[in-house]
Amino acid sequence: MTTPLATNAFTDILEGRRSIRKYDADVAIPRSEMLEMLDEAAKAPSSVNMQPLRFLIVESKEGRATLKPLIRFNTRQNATSSAMIVIFGDMQCYENADRIYAGATKRGLMSSLMAKTKTAAIVPIYRKYSRQKMNDVVKIDSSLFAMQFMLVARSHGYDTNPIGGFEEDRIAAAFGLDESRYVPVMILSIGKADSTGHESYRLPAEDLSWWR
Repeated sequence: MTTPLATNAFTDILEGRRSIRKYDADVAIPRSEMLEMLDEAAKAPSSVNMQPLRFLIVESKEGRATLKPLIRFNTRQNATSSAMIVIFGDMQCYENADRIYAGATKRGLMSSLMAKTKTAAIVPIYRKYSRQKMNDVVKIDSSLFAMQFMLVARSHGYDTNPIGGFEEDRIAAAFGLDESRYVPVMILSIGKADSTGHESYRLPAEDLSWWR
């Protein structure tokens, strides 16, 4: 088993990212490194820093067996990857507002008065959001994290595949999570690539932009 090649060269990370669907099944990612990557990727922005990101890391045989019937045509990733990361958005993320802002205060990132002011202003707004509005917020924030995680994984020498084809209405309950609170956003497979992947054509920005 060879060690994945890590890199800090951003252009290599960006240009080298591919959606990989087949991995070296013998490569396991240590839990400590997985947590390190999650922490690094969680530096992605989120609305008022509410961080609605929640992660279900599926790596055991039992977990993969539970996941398999829920991921449609993406079973090869499930069988060979080091892990399948199911990203959920927490519809009640605002319950962590005190903890988040207190942590910022402790680190000198904001005053205690500012923390209290932000909590008092933001939490009531979040509580009044419709379910659809809150769903939009947590999905946007979680998607920002997901893209950042894919780049972080590349910097650690791993590859990923973002998966949107899965049974969204069943996956939370299948793993014993509160399906009214935790909204599935995306699944990321991660591991050491055992296939090359392929480059995709991107429309030029000039064709996608308006200037005023």
